[in-house]
Amino acid sequence: MSDTDARTRPLLPLWAAVLSAAAAAFLMDLAYPEAAIWILAFPATALLLLAMIGRRAGGALLVGGVYGVLFFGLLVSWTSRYLGPVPWAALSVVEGGLTAIALIPITLAYRWLPRAMTGRAGRVLVLPAVVAALWVGREVFVGSWPYGGFPWARLAMSQAQSPLAPVTSWIGIGGLSFLMVFLVAMLIEVVRTREWRRPAMLLAPAVVAVILVVTPLFPTDVSGSMRIAAVQGNGPSGYFDVREDYSIVQAQTSATVPLYGEDVDLVVWPEGSLDYDPFQAEGIARRMTSVAARMDAPLLANAATERDGRFFNTSMLWTADGFAEQSHDKRHPVPFGEYVPDRAFFNALAPDLIGLLQRDYTPGTNDPVIDVDGVAVGLAICFDVIYDDVIHAGVGEGAEVLVFQTNNADFRGTDENLQQLAFARMRAIETGRSVVNISTVGTSQVIRPDGATVSSLDAGEAGALLEDVELRSGLTGGVVLGPWIQLVLFWGGLVALAFGWLRGRRR
Repeated sequence: MSDTDARTRPLLPLWAAVLSAAAAAFLMDLAYPEAAIWILAFPATALLLLAMIGRRAGGALLVGGVYGVLFFGLLVSWTSRYLGPVPWAALSVVEGGLTAIALIPITLAYRWLPRAMTGRAGRVLVLPAVVAALWVGREVFVGSWPYGGFPWARLAMSQAQSPLAPVTSWIGIGGLSFLMVFLVAMLIEVVRTREWRRPAMLLAPAVVAVILVVTPLFPTDVSGSMRIAAVQGNGPSGYFDVREDYSIVQAQTSATVPLYGEDVDLVVWPEGSLDYDPFQAEGIARRMTSVAARMDAPLLANAATERDGRFFNTSMLWTADGFAEQSHDKRHPVPFGEYVPDRAFFNALAPDLIGLLQRDYTPGTNDPVIDVDGVAVGLAICFDVIYDDVIHAGVGEGAEVLVFQTNNADFRGTDENLQQLAFARMRAIETGRSVVNISTVGTSQVIRPDGATVSSLDAGEAGALLEDVELRSGLTGGVVLGPWIQLVLFWGGLVALAFGWLRGRRR
């Protein structure tokens, strides 16, 4: 057996690879909030890659499936909080299955590229780079398909509280994921090829490690400040909460009253802060007008609205004049949460669950930005915070501060709100913008452009945050270059894999 053939065989027997993948899933879950032990993302990645090395497609599918289903089952266990195990199991199996399929190219890279490139540089640099690019490609695939995808578990998002987070301000979320996997894959190859005995071969991993740790924030310009009041009413805003008419808006109003008389530029209420559509419910409209007048500031609130027979998840900027001329509709309604795709098919499978969703939200097409006295404010509603296109569109339209409105009431007592808050923190760092993340029930925070917390409201308590929020202008590399880097990595990894297959066959 040639040395190359030996290096393309599995490192672990299948049973050990399955155990390694399961351990990787447990460690990777601990890297995300609530535990947020960010350093564990590295050994988790290493265990998964070791399990994939040398496998054929069938074995890779099994190993990847164990990792994917277990990891998502742990990470999104909050989906079972009120709806039971069926939605949780369905999401875990679907996302885990897609993860398994998308991991197959990585195991093929470990089989094909060593035959195509037998030199030291090929094994220690090129192979890890292709593996890391294919990892990012997997994140793009799972995060965009089906039904718009679910980019909740991108590797870089585990680094919200680590010294590595500033890297995203230069090369975006996908770029940080690439460097993390690249470092781990390089170290694996250094050990496998025994190149650790050559100090020069340790230079590349050392350089990547230094870049990850010491990269500063991409500079943006301070352009002023805006005094923002963000109100967490802690009202009965969950799907199954028992409520009376106007109980949600009453909770929001009660938490806003202590701010009357304060000098405020913008009042922010969270997603689901209104019981009814204010464009059709006169009582809600009057309440909003009164609040805007008493605060002497526009009120950014959110409700389900209906226009031309279609429903939208809408944030509107309500003024003391009694109307809202500016609004934004959520771009990515949650499948099976805010609408049911292929309703007839899924209704036949689970009629009781599908029957709970009587209306389907339509994706918004308007820009995620509003103008408040000449200051552009970027918006994202709930899970839209995890979609790059929404965040980048707002900043691209000149947003100097970001406001994220969410309703976590259906996930009380879980770590969903902390995971979402971590994504908000990463968006602050990536874009170089302050973030106001306001929830109906918490956790709510005002976050600086460097990711530091200015002020916070814990989950389950009513209150308000009142801060002079720093405004920033200028686009970071993460916003300008990040999408292109991710696109190059996606296609570059596939092209390199095809090259390895063709060159390996000729050899």
